[in-house]
Amino acid sequence: MSDAIQSVKGMNDVLPPDSAKWRHLEATCAALFGRFGYAEVRPPVVESTALFARGVGEATDIVEKEMYTFKDRADRSLTLRPELTAGCVRAYVQHQLHTKEPVTRWWYLGPMFRYERAQTGRYRSFWQIGCEVYGVAEPTIDAEQIAMLDALYRQLGVAELTVKINSVGSGDDRPRYRAALLEFLEPKRELLCGDCQRRLTVNPLRILDCKVPSCKAAVAGAPKLTAYLGDASRAHFAGVQDTLAALGVAFEVDDNLVRGLDYYTGTVFEIVSAAGKLGAQSTIVAGGRYDGLVESLGGPATPAMGFALGVERALLCMPGDAASFAPSVELFLATRGAPSRVRATALAAQLRAAGVTVELEHRDVKMKAQFARADKLGARFALGLGDEELASGKATLKEMATRAETPVDLADVAGIAAAVAQR
Repeated sequence: MSDAIQSVKGMNDVLPPDSAKWRHLEATCAALFGRFGYAEVRPPVVESTALFARGVGEATDIVEKEMYTFKDRADRSLTLRPELTAGCVRAYVQHQLHTKEPVTRWWYLGPMFRYERAQTGRYRSFWQIGCEVYGVAEPTIDAEQIAMLDALYRQLGVAELTVKINSVGSGDDRPRYRAALLEFLEPKRELLCGDCQRRLTVNPLRILDCKVPSCKAAVAGAPKLTAYLGDASRAHFAGVQDTLAALGVAFEVDDNLVRGLDYYTGTVFEIVSAAGKLGAQSTIVAGGRYDGLVESLGGPATPAMGFALGVERALLCMPGDAASFAPSVELFLATRGAPSRVRATALAAQLRAAGVTVELEHRDVKMKAQFARADKLGARFALGLGDEELASGKATLKEMATRAETPVDLADVAGIAAAVAQR
């Protein structure tokens, strides 16, 4: 095994039964988002590097440090997507959706790639599920998305949720606040980590979100961004809070919540959970409004709102062992000899067509070992086929939990299916 090739660090395999829990989360999201009018979109994994430099922001950690970027054979700079909002906006602009419908609602699922230090629930290849809505400027859509996520996590059984919201303003709000924040932080430059000392010049708002203890201490008592909001931004943020209250969603305003991407304007939010094993990084979903991004990527001025949740992090918070999400085997067919395997294969095909989940033993192993495997798989029923059963056309259906036995006719596929379903 010394020559065996291993997976790339931070890029993990998802094996059964873990994949069953993934599918449960994915199916729950798809069903819920569909009820809110979101349709699935599937942008490509590889995009032009310029998309992320312009869309995410050249001064962000993602673009500066974390992207997997390479040149193709035509010497074009391409990047494995580190997030999907920019790719969705590119698709929205490229396909001129604004000319086809007044409001576009999309949801997506897929892997993202960032070269960062692997930690609990955060890997270099990680999966996100998210939603984007284009064409709605009103604060009610902001609150609706947040409430939808609150409902999602409660449906998944995730406990100890806290919804945090803030407004990062827009237009003239940001420059006014930036000047006040710089005035407050400049005398504390030496207390800041290296990254935040650089951020003082390029993106000082990011310092508010830094998790380094010395930086958290330095920003204590910093001016509140909400105090510098203009009338329009203030009214929008009040509308978000009023709607959340009307929807019965508890929340708190976090003045230091700014998010790490340059495109956010107005409302930003996070939902954190103390459940699971997330450590200090307890955020399980984050998002906000990005009203200028569509225009910055070549489209018309379009209000927009979206979020992304980390699949791996959500799974760490969800109760239930992964095996409990795996589909159960309803019937196990044990066989003795080649003729019985042929007959069992045909019977399994008929039963599966009738909606029964069937596991069939194709290997030439002893019947005792086959019934032991049926037990290990959690099969509800087992049915053995050998020469005697083939000759008579009759077999015995055994309920594994009680060991109760029921005679069945091998030709009566509907009857066997009904017997399995009734128990």
